Amino acid sequence: MTIYTIGFTKKSAEEFFRILGNTCARHLVDIRLNNTSQLAGFTKRDDLRYFLRELLAIEYHEVQELAPEKTLLDEYRKTRDWASYERSYTALLKRRQAEKQINPKLLEEGIVLLCSEPKPNHCHRRLAAEYLAKNLKAADVSIVHL
Repeated sequence: MTIYTIGFTKKSAEEFFRILGNTCARHLVDIRLNNTSQLAGFTKRDDLRYFLRELLAIEYHEVQELAPEKTLLDEYRKTRDWASYERSYTALLKRRQAEKQINPKLLEEGIVLLCSEPKPNHCHRRLAAEYLAKNLKAADVSIVHL
């Protein structure tokens, strides 16, 4: 089983949808805190749902239990202490029992975790993917950052 992750910033719509189309994933799981802002551009929740369905036959799912809390993001933006953010976000996922928030059928059919950051190294999507891979009742879970 593979968990893909992708960020939309610094990608054109063409590049974003081409990359998604090259995966075997059938479900995109939006884990952004703010997915209806004008800053989301072509990935604004309702537009993205339409584009995914029409262009790629990928289902859109919003899973707020995998999104960080606003206070957590605000603290990270203020301090830039990634290690502290990582600990706090992982603890939040554990409290929320995030592994139970994703239907196992979606995982079997392939998922992509969506966030905004262009790279996964300082993004909660990487942490969410690692948490899910560690806590799912599935063998052989790999993570691919797109």
